[in-house]
Amino acid sequence: MDITPLVRKFLKHRIRSISHYADQAENIQRGVLRKLINKANKTEYGCKYHFDKISTYESFAKRVPLNDYETLKDYIDRMRHGEKDILWKGQVKWYAKSSGTTNDKSKFIPVSQQGLKHIHYQGGTDSVALYLHYHNPDSHLLSGKALILGGSHQPNCNLPESLVGDLSAILIENVTPFVNHYRIPSKETALTADFEEKRIRISQEARDENVTNLSGVPSWMMSVINRILEDTGKETLDEVWPNLEVFFHGGVAFTPYREQYKRLIKNSNMHYMETYNASEGFFGLQDDPNDPSMLLMLDYDVFYEFIPLEDVGLEKPHIYPIWQVEAGKNYAMVITTSCGLWRYQIGDTIMFDKVKPYKFHISGRTKSFINAFGEELMVDNAEQGLRIACEQTGAEVEEYTAAPVFMDANGQCRHQWVIEFRKAPADVEEFATILDNSLQTINSDYEAKRYKNLTLQRLEIIPARKDLFTDWLRSRGKLGGQHKVPRLSNQREIIEQIIALNSSK
Repeated sequence: MDITPLVRKFLKHRIRSISHYADQAENIQRGVLRKLINKANKTEYGCKYHFDKISTYESFAKRVPLNDYETLKDYIDRMRHGEKDILWKGQVKWYAKSSGTTNDKSKFIPVSQQGLKHIHYQGGTDSVALYLHYHNPDSHLLSGKALILGGSHQPNCNLPESLVGDLSAILIENVTPFVNHYRIPSKETALTADFEEKRIRISQEARDENVTNLSGVPSWMMSVINRILEDTGKETLDEVWPNLEVFFHGGVAFTPYREQYKRLIKNSNMHYMETYNASEGFFGLQDDPNDPSMLLMLDYDVFYEFIPLEDVGLEKPHIYPIWQVEAGKNYAMVITTSCGLWRYQIGDTIMFDKVKPYKFHISGRTKSFINAFGEELMVDNAEQGLRIACEQTGAEVEEYTAAPVFMDANGQCRHQWVIEFRKAPADVEEFATILDNSLQTINSDYEAKRYKNLTLQRLEIIPARKDLFTDWLRSRGKLGGQHKVPRLSNQREIIEQIIALNSSK
């Protein structure tokens, strides 16, 4: 039975609400902040910063400090041990494990019941609402099943009063029976920690189902698709699931994978919808199939602030609410949520492509860029450059990482890239030249530093052996789930590990 028309009708009210984002952003966000402050005013954190005396954003910004994980860690540790009313009202049972790719330290992000309902699940509902309304009005999405690829629980991190898992595992564990009816694989398979075993089991459970939609990280979903094609002997996914119509993707930029998906899914009516869902919250959705930027979701339990990229790390940075941001600038995102994250710097950088409504793209991470020589190379620059180089050479990039070479034996400085090609270019040096020239066109700071090779020489590419990055993630216990390869780094620690592993086999 296809209940898509009924669901579309039910979700029309959300489309009307979202339409107010364009002209009511300030009022909506001020209302969100008031709600969060009032709900938490009797918590320990609320009492410390006198939430009962905060009535406006301006007073909130004066009283409450900026935070990162380290400044909230002691509060979160107490919450994990069962203490109530610390950062959020009541007891928080679930914690999303988020281990940064640049170090081994685990972060345990609190996920309250209110946050689950009014942030994460609301984002999932709105994904469907926007897809049915804008992306595919003729959809039959709910005539079949959703293949949702997620992570696993982390029982070794559990405490008697709290549970830990990847965010996706927490969402699966708490989802309603209605959603479970339309979701595969089984909960047992979905929560399997061993990714290789998970791929096998997903293939066994899903290949004979009527799958209409996919959700997950593009790199890991590609691995699952390849396993299914291998097991079924089919050339394309259309042959396995003829009614497949959309991939809701997030976690990493889709650009390097787009052509691979087009090759494996031939259906010209296949849709791709980007989502911005992190352990800390659900923030953005692609509302226009012809515009890759995402709509900032303003009426969830998330209050947003933004720090200009050049101010990140300063003792007193400029901080702006949504109604004061400008298009075309890089900002580090700061959030306040119903999970108890107060003025929390999540580490992502975004750029607004337009305002009214506020539409943006993820430009990188505050710790994932290269600025060793003043070139300010962001992840979105790298993705654009690679796309151009692939288009001109016919190559396909599987994974990559890059870092600066500060000075080699010849006194030269450059960027060094390790790239695993799915389809290698005929001439890697030509690919490197096109990439280098493209980055100069895209980024004026990079162009200035490349001028006459005075500061930077042309970038260097080290081709990676097959499965190098998968092996690196496996060696760090980060295979599957939301884990991903760090794209750019200002230091050489990660790239040195990867180069060493590249030479070891």
